[in-house]
Amino acid sequence: MLKKGWIPCLEFDEVGYVHRENSRMPGYCDGRYWTLWKLPMFGCTDPSLVLNEIQECKKTYPNAYIRCLAFDNENQGQCMAFIIQKPTVAATTSA
Repeated sequence: MLKKGWIPCLEFDEVGYVHRENSRMPGYCDGRYWTLWKLPMFGCTDPSLVLNEIQECKKTYPNAYIRCLAFDNENQGQCMAFIIQKPTVAATTSA
């Protein structure tokens, strides 16, 4: 990721999947967007900085899904995403 010059970014969510909780309107779903952990790591070239942020996010949100994304600033888009952590006990929704 860093060798390609992509920008790493961490996100977290306690549910981790798309669900319907706040509305039953067609096309509306909660959970499509996860919460951003700090800002994207613009200019990061050291993998240990990314790993340190992952550990800090895991410590702060031990029961949340955490994923890492990579953005390509030349093509202006997301080019990679993977799950880093799944909670041991998944959160449930009222849906």
